[in-house]
Amino acid sequence: MTTAHPSYDELAALPAYATQAVPTAFEDINGHLNIRHYVGIASEGLDESLVDVGIPQNWPTVAGQGVFSAEHHMTYLSELRTGDKISARVRVVGRSERAAHVVVYLLDDSHQRVSYVMEEIFLHIDMESRRSAPWPDDVAGALDRRIAADGELSWQPALSGSMALR
Repeated sequence: MTTAHPSYDELAALPAYATQAVPTAFEDINGHLNIRHYVGIASEGLDESLVDVGIPQNWPTVAGQGVFSAEHHMTYLSELRTGDKISARVRVVGRSERAAHVVVYLLDDSHQRVSYVMEEIFLHIDMESRRSAPWPDDVAGALDRRIAADGELSWQPALSGSMALR
C-alpha cells in the first residue's frame, strides 16, 4: 500500500526553512545523504519554523523553556545527492496541553519532488525541572492559530498512525 503524501507543488507553497545544497561531507558510502543528516536538516527546519509561534532557538537560555522530541516516524521517498538543493516545509497538525504534533517535509528542489517525511511529537519543557509543562499562553495561542491556518490547506498530511497527542 502506498501512502499518498502531498505533492511537491502543494508543499512548495509553504514557507521554506533550512534551505541549502547537500554538501559532499553529508554523503554516505552509498553516495547519498546520510540518514543522520535527513533528520538533522528536518529538525533544523522545524526549529526555524517554531520562531513564528514564539519559540526562539535560544528559548532555553532566555526563558528557561525548551522543546524536546518525544517520537518520530520517518519515511524516505527519494534519495538526495551531493549538490541537490533542498528545503524543509512544516505543517503543524495539533497540540495538547504539553505537546505538539508536526510533519516536516524535505523537498528536493533540484528535481521538484518530496524526498523525506518526518512526523514528530515534541514536548514543552521547563528547563529547570527538565519535565514537561503546559505551553505558555502566548505560544499555545500561536500554535492554535498555526494549526487552524494549516487546517485550511487543500491537502491533508499522510500520518503514520503510530503516534498521537496525549
